Amino acid sequence: MIILLGSSGYVGKEFERILSKRGMSYKALTRAQVDYTSAAQLRAHLVANRPDFIINAAGFTGKPNVDACELQKDETMQGNVHFPKMLAGVCAELGIPWGHVSSGCIFSGCLVEQNKIWVAEKNMNQDYIRQIALTEPSRLKGFDESFTPNFSFSDGPCSYYSGTKAMGEEAIKGVGDHYVWRLRIPFNEINNPRNYLTKIQTYAKVYDNLNSLSHLEDFVNACIDCWVKHVSYGTYNVTNPGYVSTRQVVESIKKILKPNREFIFWESDEEFYRLGAKALRSNCILDAGKLLAAGVNMRTVEDALRDSIREWEKV
Repeated sequence: MIILLGSSGYVGKEFERILSKRGMSYKALTRAQVDYTSAAQLRAHLVANRPDFIINAAGFTGKPNVDACELQKDETMQGNVHFPKMLAGVCAELGIPWGHVSSGCIFSGCLVEQNKIWVAEKNMNQDYIRQIALTEPSRLKGFDESFTPNFSFSDGPCSYYSGTKAMGEEAIKGVGDHYVWRLRIPFNEINNPRNYLTKIQTYAKVYDNLNSLSHLEDFVNACIDCWVKHVSYGTYNVTNPGYVSTRQVVESIKKILKPNREFIFWESDEEFYRLGAKALRSNCILDAGKLLAAGVNMRTVEDALRDSIREWEKV
């Protein structure tokens, strides 16, 4: 049996839906049933129920977005650092493997091929990067799991949310058998305030950059497959292979959905951060090669986006 934590959240609800769809034995444990943020209560429940695996989709992301984490720092630190650290310790003590939903937002930038050498560039919102993406996309590639997070408290500046997610990964490193699954800008065909496609279609102004993305259902299935297929424990970038610009996504929405609105973009980073955001935003490309090499497949980001936008009309 699998125990699912955080089933009330955007990602947690999708885990519950997919576990049910796949006919897997699971229990969505809520804090009303057991205060699993208490080590003593969590340990007692696990000893009594002896699950085969635990999925941790709990965490603090802030509502309506990560700007809220700048104001709710105690809650952000508790949810993203202290809780997974405690969970890792209890699971290690009881010999229970588990999976932790982390974030790709602990990185900024990508690798750029320059004179046959791959160079890390933290700021992709530059004209020469955009030109490469348009004309020579193979000269840009993502950070793989061997890279240390570069949008973190240790390598800032960063948002408070991203800083705590990086700390959370560090806090559980080497403690018991577990997976770290990095989610990156989730989307699918279902209208939801947390959905990247919803945000693009409802924001008064759109922020353009290059990014890796994770189709929500693809992400959850890939995470579950790690356990089902007995993939080696460790950290995985669970993103749909490839990368896209916001402008590309907007063009697809315009072509397929033909919305009755104009899409206006922020003119610059300076304008965006002066008028549109409190916290710094992560824009990055991640390499999903490790996941694919382990036998866990995901559609390309282009295919996943196209399919989601086409299905949007049927929602």
